Amino acid sequence: MSMSDPVGDMLNRIRTAVMAGHLSASVPSSKLKTAIARILHDEGYIESFDVVEDGGVHSTLELSIRYVGERRKRRPIISGIKRVSRPGRRVYAARRKIPRVLSGLGIAIMSTPKGVMTGRRARRLGVGGEVLCHVW
Repeated sequence: MSMSDPVGDMLNRIRTAVMAGHLSASVPSSKLKTAIARILHDEGYIESFDVVEDGGVHSTLELSIRYVGERRKRRPIISGIKRVSRPGRRVYAARRKIPRVLSGLGIAIMSTPKGVMTGRRARRLGVGGEVLCHVW
């Protein structure tokens, strides 16, 4: 059975792993999901990610979730993650209308003609595109 929103599934798996206090999350891999994971890693929201080949056709993306504090008092770095553009409603932003998440405290992840990038970088490069999600 095919999945109608693979990126939404990835974000939901991250969200539930954070809420349950897990150290890692595992999602089926794709180029888009790997690009999103790279952005989350570069921005400091996750510790690491790795594409695990299982010998077959499918590969898995392993995400290590980042926490702050001691074992009992640890808190996740990701306090919220929201899917913006979904299969039923695509959301596009022109270069001058790229959203600022929580007045710059969060990031918007966008798919642009120059690749998947943060809203801040897209604004700097002067390109618009599809707003995939917000992370804060």
